Amino acid sequence: MATDTINKEVRAIARYIRMSPYKVRRVLDQIRGRSYREALILLEFMPYRACEPVLTLLRSAAANAEHNAGLDRAELVITKAYADQGPVLKRFQPRAQGRAYQIRKPTCHITIAVAPKAAE
Repeated sequence: MATDTINKEVRAIARYIRMSPYKVRRVLDQIRGRSYREALILLEFMPYRACEPVLTLLRSAAANAEHNAGLDRAELVITKAYADQGPVLKRFQPRAQGRAYQIRKPTCHITIAVAPKAAE
């Protein structure tokens, strides 16, 4: 079984998160390639609102790895972390002289993949 888990990559996806993918990528760039525990600590203390859904998703990916693939959380490393653009909600704000101003409310799909640390 050990040979099966060496290249095993487990992922978690959060879809339709009401946040700009641009802002989420700023957080994902910081945790990509880091260990699970190191990423948890980073996300806990970063001052961005995007950290909350990313932290939840990282915990979900670790739980998937532990439960579905039988991997140890302490051995996990974040191999992939990216945010794709989701559908944009379009709303209208009334403005002066009968005009309407369009407000775009972006959403994103966040994907995090974890794998066990490569043996050195």
